[in-house]
Order: sequence, then structure tokens, then C-alpha cells
Amino acid sequence: MAEPKTRPTEASVSAFLGTVADPARRAECRAVAKMLEEVTGEQPTMWGPSIVGFGRYRYRGANGKDAEWPVIGFSPRKTDLTLYLMPGVARFGALTAKLGRYKSGKSCLYVRRLADVDVKVLRQLCAASVKAMESKRVK
Repeated sequence: MAEPKTRPTEASVSAFLGTVADPARRAECRAVAKMLEEVTGEQPTMWGPSIVGFGRYRYRGANGKDAEWPVIGFSPRKTDLTLYLMPGVARFGALTAKLGRYKSGKSCLYVRRLADVDVKVLRQLCAASVKAMESKRVK
């Protein structure tokens, strides 16, 4: 079985964020990185070429093999800022109801611009996500 493609790298998070073409998106990414660093108490790490992750946890994949993934992370995609909330977005309905304008997938929260959401609620949502993952975290 092949190794997961998305793994932690030694690449510079700061350098990666510096490559975000849109200055407004670049500033948002830096603000989200700072927020997630405060929420997790972890330094950011590049996971693959485009995901900024914080902390790590272990899980068993569909193939039966153990793998690791960030406890929480984000990626500056072309149209949205994507946040990865590993316990799943649906479990935080009370917070997402107050968040503002966003889209979601199972564990992905898609935000067009930070101005579209209540950043205080976003912080609470991220903190709740990290707390929900605490028992699975790799120390």
C-alpha cells in the first residue's frame, strides 16, 4: 500500500503564505495561522504542498493502516479559505448557526472571506474542534 501523499514537510509556512497572490487572502491566512497557533498551542507545519496544519493525531484509514493528520489546519484555495475541522463540521451546529456565510463538507469549512464570518465565533468553533480531538492527539 502506498504512503499517504499528504504528510508533514520541512517547508516554511511563512514562505508558503508569502506565495499567496492576493494580498487580502495572504493577510487572512496569516490571521488564521496566528489564531490556530493560539488555539492549539502548536507551531504550524506544512502538510504536503498546500495545507498548514497544527498538531497531529493518529487514525486508522479505510485500508486498515495507521496514518497521521493535523488536528486542525487550513489551506488558501483559489476561491475559498478552507479550514479542516477533523471531528466534522456538522457536530458544531450551534456555533455554525452563528458563524455567518460559509459552505461546508464533512470536515471542511469553506469561507470566501473572513469578513463573511464572525471571527470570534470562528475562533470558538476552532477551539471546540481542537478540544474534541484532544484524546486522539499525538503529543
